[in-house]
Amino acid sequence: MKEKKSIKKTPKGFSENKALDKYADKILFKDKVKMANHILKTVGISKV
Repeated sequence: MKEKKSIKKTPKGFSENKALDKYADKILFKDKVKMANHILKTVGISKV
């Protein structure tokens, strides 16, 4: 089975920094993500 490659177009004037690819699969700010998920589970999404 082939993987689908997402083709992203970078806006004009921007470029990709390939050195940051090592962070693509890592979860950064685990404590903030955990807190946000807790708030979403307890309070829910506001109805605007």
